[in-house]
Amino acid sequence: MRPARALIDLDALRHNYRLARLRHGSRALAVVKANAYGHGAVRCARALEADADGFAVACLEEAQELRAAGITRPILLLEGVFEPAELDAVERDDLWMVVHHAEQLRIIEAARPATPYAVWLKINSGMNRVGFMPEAAADAWQRLNASGKVGEITLMTHFARADEPHVIGTEAQISRFDAATADLPGARSLANSAGVLGWPAAHRDWARPGILLYGADPMPDAGNGLLPVMTLESRVMAVRELAAGEPLGYGARFHAERPTRVGLVAMGYADGYPRSAPDGTPVSVDGQPTGLIGRVSMDMLSVDLTDLPAAGPGSRVELWGNEVPVNAVAQGAGTIAYELLCNVKRVRFEYRDSLSA
Repeated sequence: MRPARALIDLDALRHNYRLARLRHGSRALAVVKANAYGHGAVRCARALEADADGFAVACLEEAQELRAAGITRPILLLEGVFEPAELDAVERDDLWMVVHHAEQLRIIEAARPATPYAVWLKINSGMNRVGFMPEAAADAWQRLNASGKVGEITLMTHFARADEPHVIGTEAQISRFDAATADLPGARSLANSAGVLGWPAAHRDWARPGILLYGADPMPDAGNGLLPVMTLESRVMAVRELAAGEPLGYGARFHAERPTRVGLVAMGYADGYPRSAPDGTPVSVDGQPTGLIGRVSMDMLSVDLTDLPAAGPGSRVELWGNEVPVNAVAQGAGTIAYELLCNVKRVRFEYRDSLSA
């Protein structure tokens, strides 16, 4: 069996959720969109259901997968609905939905629900992606309230640069949101993962932790005590020797500056490891640090074993996890941990959970 696998530590997932809720000091929706950032939405939601105040997903299809798996906690559709026909499923599956543009508002006004919808009204406080402009917030709230189609209205916004603690943009977003909603009743939700960890002024009624749940700290220099949930690993499948000056791999990107012992590893970009990772990207072999050499191929990559004489065929290779921070790999590859985790595929997924042992 090909040794490439992703080990998912559900105890670590619960630890991270509890830490987020404690830091925020109020309720928290566990964000499990995009298949729980590549970790498996159903398994992660089941592991969190006893703790989580609810879940957040991107769209109806993701919510329906959770309901079909028996998840009963509240589920918020972060993108809301795309067409009127989806409202039947929203009502049937008892889902909450974000309203962030005028067409969604009109869809609700034209609906005939048997029970009122639970709506989260999104305000654009400065990210300028989705959400009602601050000057339109009160009118949108009034229209929803007057429609007779909704119950409780939660007010929300989303931060653009909360993971940059020294940038004043987040303070400005909080101020704009507060000014726009000052006269409106209802619970508030401002804090994403970085907001939970770095912006106490954003701690209100609901948090929406996402990436932090999976142990990839959006503020990696802060020492927030998050535990990695995914360990991506494989094994050395073969070893070869390069003489000084010899090239390695596609494009001959790497040339050996000394006699080099190369370990070939069953992991490639078809598994989700980034092709853009440069020479020297950290890896761990049998618990010892070393680096990637040569261009990542579809099904394999190469690591430097020159200073690890005991390593050879069968040696365990961690690409990220407890020994190699996923943020370090992402930084080297010119991307973010979110993308790396979401891209993992083809490898075997194995779940570890002390509560089900």
